[in-house]
Amino acid sequence: MDDVLGSLLTESAAREAVAIAPLIDGHDDLAWEMRESAGYSVDGLDLDRAAAGEDPAFQTDLVRLRRSGVGGQFWSVYAPCSQRGADAVTYTLEQVDWVHRLVARYPDRLALCRTGDDVRESWASGRLASLLGAEGGHSIDGSLAVLRQLAALGVRYMTLTHNENTPWADSATDEPEHGGLTDFGRDVVREMNALGMLVDLSHVAATTMHDALDVTTAPVVFSHSSCRAVTDHPRNVPDDVLERLPGNGGVLMVTYVPPFVNADFGAWFAHREVDATGAGPMPRVTVDDVVAHVEHAREVVGVDHLGLGGDYDGFELFPEAMGDVTGHAVLLDALARRGWSADDLARLTGKNVLRVLDATS
Repeated sequence: MDDVLGSLLTESAAREAVAIAPLIDGHDDLAWEMRESAGYSVDGLDLDRAAAGEDPAFQTDLVRLRRSGVGGQFWSVYAPCSQRGADAVTYTLEQVDWVHRLVARYPDRLALCRTGDDVRESWASGRLASLLGAEGGHSIDGSLAVLRQLAALGVRYMTLTHNENTPWADSATDEPEHGGLTDFGRDVVREMNALGMLVDLSHVAATTMHDALDVTTAPVVFSHSSCRAVTDHPRNVPDDVLERLPGNGGVLMVTYVPPFVNADFGAWFAHREVDATGAGPMPRVTVDDVVAHVEHAREVVGVDHLGLGGDYDGFELFPEAMGDVTGHAVLLDALARRGWSADDLARLTGKNVLRVLDATS
């Protein structure tokens, strides 16, 4: 198949949408996977090994992204919560370095971007806009100076926590410690506003979401979260938070991670983590589960506050037919078949995120 933007899309509205605004995916963990499995190599990512009959090592490559209509990628730069202090900073900087080397390795395919205009220029040249997003506020080791240096290196958003609390913010998946943000946590949000960094509220507790929305003077993002009213998982966003997005101008980037989009799978997965032999058969998860979250979010916040954040290479399993980044095309086609117009799909794919980038540069 030709290496054409959106060539995997079958529905005309979806093809038209990515021609208007290619998809900007909010979260991809390939940098971490390359650390774990390939010694931070940047080679071979311009090949679609699946098309060649090989078993792809990763869920992401540059060819499959383009064919799925992706024109912008937030590459996650991440340190696990087990790494604290200077080690967390080092892990994060190594992955920032990997993204910079990736862009340098494929200058005809990739462009390092920070602003909305950078993204538009990248699209005009036929390249994938590459943006950086730091996952987990522990990556700054409690230092606003480190935060400023990450911004100087092009990091465009930071998730205030990952799976555990930081000393200044509560996580969605840890025991409450601060009741949301501490005074220093509020200073972090203010400094991010001043730096033009997006405050990313994925992974944080609902109390932290509300506190950040109270403090921020700029639009926020949820880089990879879905809707708690559809699937009651702590990583998802409650409606009372979603209802604040229009007033803030921010964007919920719906994720595809099965425990977050399907309650039966979430229960099975939690059981498997404790007792793999007694978990029973894996429940089915399909594109319809993701569609339910996208459409619920549209009902609550409106189409101007939606985006997509797949979380590929960040989880082992994805909905049927969505097991790698070509799943983006599966979702866009499914939404088009449900009557989404090209213009509404273009808002979902890229126009909304571009607006936020423009407002925070």
